[in-house]
Amino acid sequence: MHQHVPVPTVESSPLPASAPATGPPDAKRPDGGGRRSWPIPSHPPDTGLLTLLLAAVLWLYALPRIGFREMGDYGLLDQLPAAYYLSLLVLTAGFVLTLRRAGTAPWWPALHCAALLFALKAPPAILYDAVRYPWASKHDAVVNTLLANGELRPNAALSGNMSAYDQWPGFFTLDAGLVRAFGVESAAAYANWAPIVLGLLMMPVLVLLYRTFCQDWRLVWTAVWIFQLANWVGQDYFAPQGLAFLLHLTVVTVVLRHFVRPGSAGRLRDRAHLDPAAASVPPPTGHRQRAVCVVILAPLIAAINATHQLTPVMLCICLFALSLTRRYRNYGLLAVAVLLMLTWDLTMGRPLFVETLSTLKESIGELTQNSRAGYAGELTGPGPELAGTANVLMVLAVAALAGAALVLRRRLVRSALPLLLVSAAPVPLFAVNDYGGEMLFRVYLFGLPGAAFFAAAALVPSAAGSHHDRTRALRRGMAVALPAVLLVLLAGFMPSYYGKEKMYYTPPEETALVTRALDNAPDGSLILATTGSFPQALHRYDRIEHWFFAEQELPENQRMLKDPARYLADGIPPGTRAYVVLTRTQDVYTAGEGLLPAGGFETLRTKLSASPLFRTVESHDYGVVLEYRPAARGTTTTTR
Repeated sequence: MHQHVPVPTVESSPLPASAPATGPPDAKRPDGGGRRSWPIPSHPPDTGLLTLLLAAVLWLYALPRIGFREMGDYGLLDQLPAAYYLSLLVLTAGFVLTLRRAGTAPWWPALHCAALLFALKAPPAILYDAVRYPWASKHDAVVNTLLANGELRPNAALSGNMSAYDQWPGFFTLDAGLVRAFGVESAAAYANWAPIVLGLLMMPVLVLLYRTFCQDWRLVWTAVWIFQLANWVGQDYFAPQGLAFLLHLTVVTVVLRHFVRPGSAGRLRDRAHLDPAAASVPPPTGHRQRAVCVVILAPLIAAINATHQLTPVMLCICLFALSLTRRYRNYGLLAVAVLLMLTWDLTMGRPLFVETLSTLKESIGELTQNSRAGYAGELTGPGPELAGTANVLMVLAVAALAGAALVLRRRLVRSALPLLLVSAAPVPLFAVNDYGGEMLFRVYLFGLPGAAFFAAAALVPSAAGSHHDRTRALRRGMAVALPAVLLVLLAGFMPSYYGKEKMYYTPPEETALVTRALDNAPDGSLILATTGSFPQALHRYDRIEHWFFAEQELPENQRMLKDPARYLADGIPPGTRAYVVLTRTQDVYTAGEGLLPAGGFETLRTKLSASPLFRTVESHDYGVVLEYRPAARGTTTTTR
């Protein structure tokens, strides 16, 4: 009797995870009829390692050659060396190749996904000598204030709309502890690493979420890859939203995996009625098990409420959408989430909550206004305009792919219907409020995990166990479509994420100028600037006031530019020490966002510097500080 001898496994199958083996029988046997017959892979087993090493070498070669200090109209796009772009192409090729073995070696696609995250978002963390996104410095200011004062003042009317941060302090309290634990001077020391840290923490949550509805590792990792490419929206930076979104997605994933009601799966437990790639409905849980899960999730939901004001609303809407299904009808968890949200809103967050309620009458139903992006104006300049166009095309591309899956993979969509509901649930918020011009980005962010999954489903068809010509043709078509679409999404990510980078990088000299000006301003002083999007804009926000006078409609700013000195003087309360701080970053931001007309910032700086109402305290190429002289109000303002 012939004895089967174990053979070291290189690869369980050279074919895609869901495809049948079609090689000769002896090709998979160790004896093979007397000749050596090892498993024959379709590509070398170390392809994943080779592509990772090659991409790393190219990326490291490109890193010191990135001219971030010489950025022009196109941000970082034309400052990234060819080697950088080539490293991304190698990563994409390696990822597509490793998908062929995703079922037996899922760590290779996982490593490529992690490498993609690092390759795309680590350059600013490594290179920049300032916090990326100038407005992120206000979050550092909150941490510094919390450490200095050792207390919160949720009921205080703080300058620059900063009261909300004392009313939702979870993120800042955590970072205050991290600053002390790391022994660094401030959170600015690690702020630029937030996208990488949050992205790495998000990956296992996404995998658990997708594996709830899909057993095909190819589809799962493709969805993770698409999520990273489509996550250009910039909400994973050093801010409360990134942390709150991670906690939100964690809660939703736990609910989808552990809150299935007994007897609710029906035909979805029968594989004959499922898409070949679909996973069976998770095992049902009884009342006691779900009650234990509610107790476990309650602290996470409380943490979300302590961290961010909008995310609890999104969570409650998602839980409500799930309660509409027989599979996840759990009013107890929904009631706990709503109760925790209202408890926080009516206590710590009461001031902003009441203020928001008072504005709902004006914003409800204003779909066009609520879906606008930013304060006002239109993007201007080659880089911002390209970024805006790429943003729209990326949204349409992901939506089109997801829509195609709804048609082509109806049985998969049926089994993953709860994920579809969770993704679509935030959309009605467009009818409620504009969230300061941010609602468009937040709805996109919360719908992205599900959209990425269904987009991947359109690119990775199962076609398991079928030898029909149509099926084989479909596989061949997808073998070309998958890498092509991933490259298109990569091409869209770059301008979406880096096209406006000139607004996001600040020279250290500018930061030092602003810090000096605000440190020297007496308590109670008023700081005037065109916008709050410049470094250290809200430094000492608990001791001084701020007026960002250009954050309004363009026509009003054009009127302001006719006589800016008199315009500002009329808005300064009598007896107030006031300083005007104008910097290079403000110039770039107001021009790119269309807040000021072309040349408007230089006109503003020139007229204010020449006016007897303002005295120049400090002037450099990267900024100027002016002091208001109320004694000169009676004189005639001269402008030239």
